[in-house]
Amino acid sequence: MTTSGPLALVGGDELHPGNEEQDRVLVEEAGGGPAYVLATAAGRQRPDLAVRHAVDWFGSLGLRVEELPATKRSHATSVEVAERARRGRFFYLVGGDPGLVPKTLAGSPVWDAIVDAWRDGAALAGSSAGAMAMGEWTLVRDRMPGDDRRRYLPALGLVPGVAVLPHFETFGHRWVESARAAAPREDVVLLGIDERSAAVWQDGEWRAVGPGAVTVIAGDARRFASGEVDGLPNPG
Repeated sequence: MTTSGPLALVGGDELHPGNEEQDRVLVEEAGGGPAYVLATAAGRQRPDLAVRHAVDWFGSLGLRVEELPATKRSHATSVEVAERARRGRFFYLVGGDPGLVPKTLAGSPVWDAIVDAWRDGAALAGSSAGAMAMGEWTLVRDRMPGDDRRRYLPALGLVPGVAVLPHFETFGHRWVESARAAAPREDVVLLGIDERSAAVWQDGEWRAVGPGAVTVIAGDARRFASGEVDGLPNPG
């Protein structure tokens, strides 16, 4: 039976010192195969800079990464890009705009190929907006810039029943009240992740990794500074 690869949901401030612990988990699973960074969430900013930072950062950890084009819907529906993705052994979705990743990738051949590769053992990670996209919903600004109120939009659904709140120790915690009030179901799990830290699924369990903490909010709030994390559904 094939075992899925590790899945890392990172709380933001990726590609900087402090992320080594979770990123080394991912690098070890790459196994010398094709390794890709996806700058989807940065598509309206400077995706080229995000890719350059990823190349430099993972290069310092001994892994050569390259861009998998995924900033446009035409990229996500490309048969050629999907074929490249299916052969990949490492995928990292950087941060940026939380609404862009589902809008660009959901239901696409490229995303299907990434999930198939992950189920066959490839490493998969997202940071900030990239991590938010892995849940059943992503949280986007309700009204104007600077508004802490959030509303739900369908995301990629790899982790069912979950909405991710990145940058939890700096500003993500301010989203909790509105996210609870707007929850589309009673059983929604809010997953707060501190910067440079991650909730990592590997070998059939979730773990908190990195210098910060992971907070699981389902009725009450439980904070996990390291080790096994309870209360999160298995990714699918």
